Amino acid sequence: MSIAFWCMLISALLIYVARMPVAKAMQEQGGYNNHLPRQQQAQLTGFGARAVAAHQNSFEAFMLFAVGVLMAHVTQTQGWLIDTLAIVFVIARVIYLLCYWADLAWQRSLIWFIGLMCSLLLMTSPAFRSLLA
Repeated sequence: MSIAFWCMLISALLIYVARMPVAKAMQEQGGYNNHLPRQQQAQLTGFGARAVAAHQNSFEAFMLFAVGVLMAHVTQTQGWLIDTLAIVFVIARVIYLLCYWADLAWQRSLIWFIGLMCSLLLMTSPAFRSLLA
């Protein structure tokens, strides 16, 4: 399995890592409501609300990243840049979660932008395939 595919797996797992603080915040709100969890999540404030937003953003970011990795793969675009973009994306997403949970707004936005650029560069990588070999 390629480095980019490993990064895609890690990125998928990060979606659920981002969910862990949500469950903790819900538990602290009088117990986890498994009958209406989304309704309970909508009532969270502070850290809990930020954790929900980070979890939701993880889904959004994963879709673009996965498309970028798959576009590079199906076009047989390989090389150091593909691997580097995938690794930087995963690192950015970990830092992004930490910034979101810590309420570091501008830092989070900067890190989000870095992750977005990695995804977009992966998506456009077939256009400059000859430079990557």
